[in-house]
Amino acid sequence: MALSCAVSCDEWREKQAAAVNACEEARYFEAVQLINSALEAFEAQVPAAKDRPGQLLTEPQRFVEETKNSSNSLGEAAEHLADLWATRADILMNLGGLKRASTELAAALELAPEAKRVKELQAECKKLEKYQEEGIAEDALAASQSKVPAHILTGFLGSGKTTLLNHILRETHGKRFAVIENEFGEIGIDDKLIARREDLGAEQIIEMNNGCICCTVRGDLIQGLRSILKKTALDGNKLDGVIIETTGLADPAPVAQTFFADDLIQARMTLDGIITVVDAKHCLQHLREEKPEGVENEAVEQLAFADRIIVNKTDLVDAAELEGLTYEVRKINAVAPMIYTQNSKVAVDEIIGIRGFSLDRVLESDTEFLKDDQDHQHDQSVSSVGIECPGECDQEKLNIWIATLLRERGVDIFRTKGVLAVKGCNQRFVFQGIHMIFGGQPQDDWPEEEERVNRLIFIGRNLDREELQRGFRSTLVTYIGP
Repeated sequence: MALSCAVSCDEWREKQAAAVNACEEARYFEAVQLINSALEAFEAQVPAAKDRPGQLLTEPQRFVEETKNSSNSLGEAAEHLADLWATRADILMNLGGLKRASTELAAALELAPEAKRVKELQAECKKLEKYQEEGIAEDALAASQSKVPAHILTGFLGSGKTTLLNHILRETHGKRFAVIENEFGEIGIDDKLIARREDLGAEQIIEMNNGCICCTVRGDLIQGLRSILKKTALDGNKLDGVIIETTGLADPAPVAQTFFADDLIQARMTLDGIITVVDAKHCLQHLREEKPEGVENEAVEQLAFADRIIVNKTDLVDAAELEGLTYEVRKINAVAPMIYTQNSKVAVDEIIGIRGFSLDRVLESDTEFLKDDQDHQHDQSVSSVGIECPGECDQEKLNIWIATLLRERGVDIFRTKGVLAVKGCNQRFVFQGIHMIFGGQPQDDWPEEEERVNRLIFIGRNLDREELQRGFRSTLVTYIGP
């Protein structure tokens, strides 16, 4: 059976040649996109493949099994397909996806048992797998150690990510960490809520407040990582790692993909692991949440991609609840070590320097992880409302308003936090809340030269901006503004 036409043949051949060229120039992520396109173009022209859409890319061995005894066999196209799979395997081996590469090569060898290139790649892949298992891949290890390790810190709103980040920085004096923070909200107030990162040992801090890091600001993330690499090169001091704290609504997959999508980052950084923090009290509520069609459940995705799972706030649940939570988490992620804690207190060496991220493991559960056309769609009913206005609050009115609001709307209000000016108090009043759990206390003194401005953020479902603004302003003793 010949391929349909010369033009179609040219299309997949050109894309394959471009993929080979990109691989030779170490542009591996681009090479993956090109070879994927080549396989799609090839599939469209071969009846045996056209009848099984997507199988060439996602299930090569199954495709071979289902077609080898079929009357609609591949014929001479078999060698072409084997060569395409060999090219993809070569690219995946360079990215570290050895098991997936082995799968592609096994399928290729069944189609073309005498193909020299396939045999050579398979032998190389087996050697690398052996080295990986025995931990003696010295060249790979040396290359990995020369790269800056990066750690993605994720978890749903209010789980304790920021507290864990502070803990990591506080407990690792002597090490140089750069921090990238992404906040979901109209106004940034985390710098008012937490200790300054510089005081805790952060070497460089990049804040991203103009969108969620997993979608709209991913380009900014790449620029931020490049900026860190540039600064490190200029000052001549080795950086011990980069910690990326995502928003509570981030899907970690596109963030992780960043370390393969940009050639400079792929060459000079390595993803050490994805650390997911969960709130023991509220986690199940978010895991079981029904989402609109086409919208992913971020809480589920955060657990599915985790290399370490920190079950935080265990003091808020009993033993039976904790057992039930563990059971549900294990249905989503059966392999990542789980650490149970309070106040995000974890031994740093259990989450930093773990070499936990595995491209092969990710590809087993998400075969399209390396595709560049994935768009993360947030639940449009979830939004943030920021309030920023001068004036001072009446403490009693404030308490009544917050308590009433969370009692009546707490199920839909995922996260609240703010810094307030309270009448008669010279200190900033800092408050944080998760659903109906709320707490606050005075913190640092207001500087004499600084205007007392209240800053609040609400994140939740179907928030009424005018209602929230009107309710807060009703607690003010004095108010300057519209």
